[in-house]
Amino acid sequence: MSPLRRAKSWMGRGLSASGLHRVVLGNGGIIVAFHRVNDSLCENGLTVSPRHFARFCRFFRTNFDVVSVGQLVGRLERNESIAGTLAITFDDGYLDNIEIAAPILRSVALPATFFVTSRFIGSTIVPWWDAKLPRHPGWMTWEHVRTLKHEGFDIGAHTRTHVDLGAVDGTEAEAEIRGSRQDLLDALGHAPDHFAYPYGRRTNLLDANRERIRSAGFHSCMSSHGGFARPGMDPFRLQRFPISTWFRSPGQFVFEALARRW
Repeated sequence: MSPLRRAKSWMGRGLSASGLHRVVLGNGGIIVAFHRVNDSLCENGLTVSPRHFARFCRFFRTNFDVVSVGQLVGRLERNESIAGTLAITFDDGYLDNIEIAAPILRSVALPATFFVTSRFIGSTIVPWWDAKLPRHPGWMTWEHVRTLKHEGFDIGAHTRTHVDLGAVDGTEAEAEIRGSRQDLLDALGHAPDHFAYPYGRRTNLLDANRERIRSAGFHSCMSSHGGFARPGMDPFRLQRFPISTWFRSPGQFVFEALARRW
């Protein structure tokens, strides 16, 4: 770890230990995003090691009020306080989500929401961003997704094929949004309430598609370009902090997140 990151980590731990992180956070909450928890792949923008993930989970449990996305959105809808809350999410539907991440979450009794790309589930599809991996980590099956739901985890939609909703419109976008909701309804017996759009940058969601997500019956939509949940915020404009190797420790994460808030 570089001296600068080490200093940020130390300051973040100090802010958290003193409770000052809640003062800086004010009346806001944080949503974090993961993809893979895997020790067979090198840590990168999508992969964290089980040790790293467990360390973050323990830190979250100690320093935040960890809630599900559904609970956080419900509080926003009821105009209730979300001060000091944090929600954990996963995108895509990788196999290690149930094999590695879920047991760690259960061990520290934390909720999480898994946003799955419905046509990836149970498939052998290798998306473009995984094409150069030495081996593909695989996807969950629908039985795995049903198990997560049975264990109390939330399941959300992430389109059917991980399409860029900033580049497609019309019937194609409609099929990806409503189709993913229908796929989850068919597989789980319950339509998902929450949606996370792929790639997650500001430019990856057309305004027309945001409205399609709303009209499809979802209760929220979230990005992953960093930011905070705030009282009165439109649930269809929620932001998430992606956790990657840039954050070498939970302390560094909380320092940099709160610096942005400040």
